[in-house]
Amino acid sequence: MKKIDLVFFDAGGGHRAAATALTQVISQQQRPWDVRMINLQELLDPLDIFRKFTGLRLQDVYNLMLRKGWTLGSPQLTRVMHVIIATYHRPVVRHLEKFWRTGERDLVVSVVPNFNRALFDSLRRVEPRTPFATILTDLADYPPHFWMERPPPGAGVRSQHLICGTERAVGQAREMGHDTTHIFRTSGMILSPKFYEPLVHDRAAERRKLGLDPDLPTGLVLFGGHGSRVMLDLARRLDTSGLKVQLILICGRSELLATGLCSMPHRIPMYVEGFTKEIPYYMSLADFFIGKPGPGSISEALAMKLPVLVERNNWTLPQERYNADWVTEKQVGIVLGSFRYVVQAVAELLSPENFRRFRASAEALQNRAVFEIPDILEKILETCEKSS
Repeated sequence: MKKIDLVFFDAGGGHRAAATALTQVISQQQRPWDVRMINLQELLDPLDIFRKFTGLRLQDVYNLMLRKGWTLGSPQLTRVMHVIIATYHRPVVRHLEKFWRTGERDLVVSVVPNFNRALFDSLRRVEPRTPFATILTDLADYPPHFWMERPPPGAGVRSQHLICGTERAVGQAREMGHDTTHIFRTSGMILSPKFYEPLVHDRAAERRKLGLDPDLPTGLVLFGGHGSRVMLDLARRLDTSGLKVQLILICGRSELLATGLCSMPHRIPMYVEGFTKEIPYYMSLADFFIGKPGPGSISEALAMKLPVLVERNNWTLPQERYNADWVTEKQVGIVLGSFRYVVQAVAELLSPENFRRFRASAEALQNRAVFEIPDILEKILETCEKSS
């Protein structure tokens, strides 16, 4: 039985979600693999790298930024973070070496950014014959030193393998000097297998259960696992717009946000939900998506054939800015400079000609990445085994 270490962390929800989804599919496919999920943050906690500067762990700093909306200036903060990581590179490598020595594995797979150089360098020192693969959970890299690192001289077949969900990411890998045999293209981002399960229900009846009109165009508003106060402004603007629409608002773990939305007087039908694992169900009741340009939420919406409406400006996280460009490129929705213009954007999106075009483009995307990646990992294992 092959042993695979799958490295993730909890900076945002996407990395753990990707690791969990991939593990589930590997199990469903009954592959003879023993997959162990490794939380990198817990592994690095003894070093206290970021606590020395902020009093918080790296993933907690990131999650606090998201909850508070402190994302203006995030490109500069990313550069500072990379300086800190580079400064502590050697101690991190030494620390990770100790972990790799505690057991053997046939493959290491990373779904985390920023630390792939340290993961790769430490693994090569302890297990030079063990392949290392990075699965990008963003639509593109944000160089330098985010997802990809330049291959070290002489690494050969043991250099970093890169699994990319877009042609843009594939092109970035080539430009960085990676051999084409180490670059793999999937049809999109990793999604939970739940997004591929058939939902057999009466859509109109389910809308009625939520207090919604069965016939009104329905927007699903989602801003990650902690929500965003911008949802209050969005709801107010659409409520007073005169547009014939209704909203499903997913607030995540923010009870304050849910309370504010529930207590807000409104003309249009609204259904407010807190944290839920039933996103596919709620998306199946919607006609379009409004939210931040996260790779996961965009990909989930498009998997459910929902045109998207997202924002791109100075507050957008740098690694998510290309996602908005990709939405425009693929003609699957509308990108705003500010949600102040959400009313005009919803009206534009719902005009019959535009909606048909966006919907057709969404339907044309066939993202099967979570089912494709196990085959890619199998190929990496076989290639490295033959070269041994």
